Amino acid sequence: MRIALEPPGRPDVVALIDELDAYQKPLYPPESHHGIDLEALSQPNVVFAVVRDDQGAAAGCGAVVVLPPDYGELKRMYVRPAQRGNGLASALLAFLAREAAARGCARLMLETGVSQPEALAFYRREGFVPRRPFGHYVDDPQSVFMERSIR
Repeated sequence: MRIALEPPGRPDVVALIDELDAYQKPLYPPESHHGIDLEALSQPNVVFAVVRDDQGAAAGCGAVVVLPPDYGELKRMYVRPAQRGNGLASALLAFLAREAAARGCARLMLETGVSQPEALAFYRREGFVPRRPFGHYVDDPQSVFMERSIR
């Protein structure tokens, strides 16, 4: 396994993001889907990482949008189902947290959906706790907001 910063537009990475959208979009109404697109993932304030298996195939991805004054929003966390259960998601999150901290973030925040129990359990195991909406988000019965210190 290898985790590295990569541009999000590579075809195998686009396929990961498409898989994530195919899973999430049917779960929520459009106004409750908060994924960001490739253009947003390519902005200078975004840290985007890819997990590759031993053969070099993209197995997962994730991003942190670095926001003032001192936090990052976790976005597009995804590990292919066949690759789950072997620590890739935890390693990816740790990598992203280190990268975000190096860019001045003291905490990570996220929005995920109520219909994703596996994601909610993962984030709780990783030390995230519930919080109120942040940034541009508003209360939404489909959303769960969480945060974790990374310093």
